[in-house]
Amino acid sequence: MRTSAERSFVRRARQALADSTLRAAVRKAQERFRSGKRNAEAELGHWEAWRRLGEAIRRHTIENLDYYLEQLADNVEKNGGTVVFCATEREAVEYIVQVAREKGARRVVKSKSMVSEELHLNRALEALGVEVVESDLGEYIIQLAGEPPSHIIAPSIHKNRRQIAELFSRVAGEPVPDDTPSLTRFARRQLRRAFLEADIGITGCNFAVAETGTVVLVSNEGNARLTTTLPRVHIAIMGAERLVPTWDDLDVMLHLLPRAATGQKITSYVTAVSGPRRPGDADGPEEFHLVIVDNGRLDILGTAYQDVLHCIRCGACLNVCPVYRHIGGHAYGSVYCGPIGKVLTPLLGGMEEWQELPHASSLCAACSEACPVRIPLHELLIEHRTEQASRGMRPWAERWAFRLYRWAATHPAFYRRAVRWARRVLAPLADREGKVRLAVGPLKGWTAVRDLPLPARQSFLDWWETEGRREAQGSNGRTKGEERDGERSA
Repeated sequence: MRTSAERSFVRRARQALADSTLRAAVRKAQERFRSGKRNAEAELGHWEAWRRLGEAIRRHTIENLDYYLEQLADNVEKNGGTVVFCATEREAVEYIVQVAREKGARRVVKSKSMVSEELHLNRALEALGVEVVESDLGEYIIQLAGEPPSHIIAPSIHKNRRQIAELFSRVAGEPVPDDTPSLTRFARRQLRRAFLEADIGITGCNFAVAETGTVVLVSNEGNARLTTTLPRVHIAIMGAERLVPTWDDLDVMLHLLPRAATGQKITSYVTAVSGPRRPGDADGPEEFHLVIVDNGRLDILGTAYQDVLHCIRCGACLNVCPVYRHIGGHAYGSVYCGPIGKVLTPLLGGMEEWQELPHASSLCAACSEACPVRIPLHELLIEHRTEQASRGMRPWAERWAFRLYRWAATHPAFYRRAVRWARRVLAPLADREGKVRLAVGPLKGWTAVRDLPLPARQSFLDWWETEGRREAQGSNGRTKGEERDGERSA
């Protein structure tokens, strides 16, 4: 799961904040995705109804996951494919490496797969002496840079054209212009050779259709079709939750996914793979392997976090997150970044290892509103924080601060006195605008990046007591007058 040697989220975030190129690139891409999504929602119409339908399909699927996984496996095998269930990362990697070894593979071409990143599969294949080539353009770019993806659907979102041209020039041994046609032309020339020479093609799986045993891939570059068609062996890696019961359910998902991800009506290519080549087929692999990966997913079933398994990996939550906007994806230190990563990573990688991530959020709920299948991401982040507090995992200073606050809040006389004194205590630290800006003691984490206004001269409790008594007296007076008027009328 981990993608960075730096284990502190705070230090990773500071490094990202110091990178102006990264921040500008992420901001520009985020705004483009968000505006595209809004336009696509409006064009489709009844977006909330579509979201509710998508949520219902995902909920039904996850609640009956064992049944649909069994149905999927049976149908894949009927189609001539091989299915293997892997409980751990190690089992999945060992199986794929074993296939590569048995086939004497020298080159593997891959289509984009977040699960393969989760498994650190490239590293294991390269240790076997196998050349691995990422065929998705974004993945190819970051492979050359020696970096992990920084976005679920746009792995190289953090790089501009100048940086990409420098990477391509290094491979070409000569300058490659930084205009889009030149960059695309170079990448196409390099990748075509990889497709033709690859012994094994490895893809992810956007959705698997249980009723027919079909793996469905969505892409905009056509690389998935070449990866599944030209090599002799095709291996599809699928997270255990990434399936739908029927083609009708898939139709709903294909309405939601591209619109939420990039604002498209549909992606350029939707590829459906139902096993290896059959007699009479003009092309296709001789063998098809479906590797279904658990790696902690099934442990989430039946817990307060089960809704996170509804995720369709569209990246919409990343595109609205104010934290992601400023630090990009690498600062999270995990394969899965942004709001979905802050919820999912501690569940798959362990809370002790990833306890910082649930706190890297403003809890603004923009992610929950953006999610096309209505995952309550901000509520799940609160659930993570609650669990940490109940397990005593928070720093001792924070625990004592909340204990002190609890004591003060349950002793009204002390609380009111403290509120009245707060302005006097903070006033020497404030500037002419009435904002506390000095980085002092426990306040420095706030004042370094936010405004801290002085408390009001009159507290809400004091105001309420004064105004409430006056209104009560006025109301009683009117009531008595109304009673006298009623008596005269009688």
